[in-house]
Amino acid sequence: MRLSETRDRFISEFSFPVEHETVLDLVGEIELDAPHGEPESIGAVLGRTDDHPTYHSADELYDTLVGSLGEGYIGRKHYDDRGPNPQETDDVHF
Repeated sequence: MRLSETRDRFISEFSFPVEHETVLDLVGEIELDAPHGEPESIGAVLGRTDDHPTYHSADELYDTLVGSLGEGYIGRKHYDDRGPNPQETDDVHF
């Protein structure tokens, strides 16, 4: 499943508030496609959270999921669009 589809899935799957364990039971095995690396299950990603709360909305659950994603979901590492990027050269190719 693409990450962008998870919020809609949470809305259709759950009645909020919902317990962490219920989320894991119902959607924990679903794998999230990683743009850079191996896919991870929703359960593995949510397992990185320090506490296991009750989620009061789909947005809260989604935010927790996004905040716990691994490196495979990060874009270009060390990229900064506000300054020079040390990994890039000054050569311009057209």
